Amino acid sequence: MRYFTSDTHFFHADLLGMNDFAPRPFENIAQLHKTIISNWNAVVGPNDIVYHLGDIAVHPKHEAGFLEILAILEELSGQIIFVKGNHDSRAFLNYLIKADPKKFSYHDVGLIKKFHHHQFFLTHYPMLMGKSINSINLHGHIHHAMLPIAENINVGIDAPENDFLNPRPKFGAPISENQLIEIYEAKKAEIARISGSQ
Repeated sequence: MRYFTSDTHFFHADLLGMNDFAPRPFENIAQLHKTIISNWNAVVGPNDIVYHLGDIAVHPKHEAGFLEILAILEELSGQIIFVKGNHDSRAFLNYLIKADPKKFSYHDVGLIKKFHHHQFFLTHYPMLMGKSINSINLHGHIHHAMLPIAENINVGIDAPENDFLNPRPKFGAPISENQLIEIYEAKKAEIARISGSQ
């Protein structure tokens, strides 16, 4: 199974607490990490692939923190394919590949995957593609914000698109490819409903 996520921001203590930008209702970094690892591993199996669309971690020690970030990522189930985010360095991504080339790989800008009769553009930053028939942009970066376009789906761990799923995924659990289609259909219907009521 393929899964999708973004913006885990491991070690980023400045994001802790309730806020409008990136709500992380945890008392400390250890609690955040434990929650993400537990909820990730509850849905992702060892043979699954997770596309992580950037902003893996923000460690206060920068390069000196690479080993600590690696230790967290090694606890996550599945093979992880990263798309570089604005908080990710090539030095760190290359460090991950050198440490465990079977588990980790990355793309600088993005990649395209085709499934469920759609073409998915996987990027960190949201793309504005214009009118599209079967193309969907999966992205992160904007945290607790959502573009009012059905073809743009924020897969970040704090994305409002998660509200379209019932039950709502637990914090840190990646979104499955089947859930993506559910989000897309529900978001499209909600946009049509709002447009029709204006």
